[in-house]
Parts: sequence; C-alpha cells; structure tokens
Amino acid sequence: MLGQARYMCVIGRSGVVPEWFARVHPKRSTPVNASAFLGILTAAIALFTDLNVLLNLVSIGTLFVFYMVANAVIYRRYVKVGTTNPWPTLSFLFLFSVTSVIFTLIWRFVPPYKSKAFMLGSCSIIAIAVLQIFHCVVPQVKKPEFWGVPLMPWIPCISIFLNIFLLGSLDGPSYVRFVFFTALAVLVYVLYSVHASFDAEGDECFGQKNGEIVQESTESEDPRFKV
Repeated sequence: MLGQARYMCVIGRSGVVPEWFARVHPKRSTPVNASAFLGILTAAIALFTDLNVLLNLVSIGTLFVFYMVANAVIYRRYVKVGTTNPWPTLSFLFLFSVTSVIFTLIWRFVPPYKSKAFMLGSCSIIAIAVLQIFHCVVPQVKKPEFWGVPLMPWIPCISIFLNIFLLGSLDGPSYVRFVFFTALAVLVYVLYSVHASFDAEGDECFGQKNGEIVQESTESEDPRFKV
C-alpha cells in the first residue's frame, strides 16, 4: 500500500483523479497528499476489517492486474491498430485463458483419481499446442527498440496461467467484493475520470489545455511537481 501513493500522484497529474493528489511536498519531494489520504483510508479499513478479508482482497486485485498486464503485453506486441487484424490475437488470448481456467477448476474440484491426471495433462497439451500455433502463425508487428519481454509469447503466457491458477485458490466472497469495488471504480471513471483526464479530451479541448500542458513541462523543475 505504500507504493500506491506514487501511483495516485501520477494518475492525479493525468487528471484521472483530482489534481490535489498530485501535489508533492516542496522540500521532501514526496506525494504528501496522496500519502496522507491513502494512509488514513488504509488504516481505517484495516481497523474495521478482518485481516484474512483484506489479504484476499489485495491478492485478487493484484493478481487480476498482473493477468491483464500479461495480456496487454501480447496484444501490443502482435497488434497494430489500423494495420493488423486483432482477432487472431484476441482469439488466442481467450482460448489460452479458458484453458487455464479449466485446468485450475480441475485442479481444485476434481477428486485425486487417475482421471484427474489425464484431464490436467490434456489441458496442458491443448494450452501448449494453442500457444505454439499462435507463435508460428501470427507474426510480431512491433519490435522493442531497446528492451522488451524476451521469449514472446511464452513468458507472458506463463504469467497468465500462474495468475489464473493463483486466483483459483481464493474464496467466493473475495470475488464478490472484487466485483463490487471494480464496479465502483468503473463508475468513478465513467462519471469523472473519462471527462477530466487529458487523454480523454477531444482535439478542441486538448488545444485549450495545451497551454497548461506546456506550462507544466516548463515548470518541471519546480520541486512541487517532483517525486
């Protein structure tokens, strides 16, 4: 949770959350407003919530984010908007995720008989086959200039599988809480962030805010905006 203040500061600069969170201490150059807000909020939640509930909720959020990042790495490496057809990549990501979910469900709920080992082996073979077919058929459209994830798409796919497998170890109420807080975050984004962020502005509005953006870039030496 200590690292969340840095994230809050960055997204505050982009306008996704109020710019108040982007303020930093003039002497220590730390995100003081975001740290104070998140510290008080985290302490208040921890005071009235069971530790196991918090652990599962933090775990499910973190694992889901890592899962989405792994998918995004593959998508951005194999799809170029307006140039390549995204459906082969999307179909592969869907099939690989479904196979990983089936493997996880079998691991957790099927009794330990010989048939279980057969089903797990079958899922593994199918996942590897789908991965190898995608690797041979769909070419990469982007090559990192300096550094990128090596052994594409194997390493991101390993991350996808491990995150799904670990998500399968969490209990049902954790998913209910996760859906609730995700819906709340989406609601805030739709009602506020999508209208306030710089990236979401149209060309005309962006032109009106361009002066502010340039001003921020020229004032980057101001210690209030350093982290």
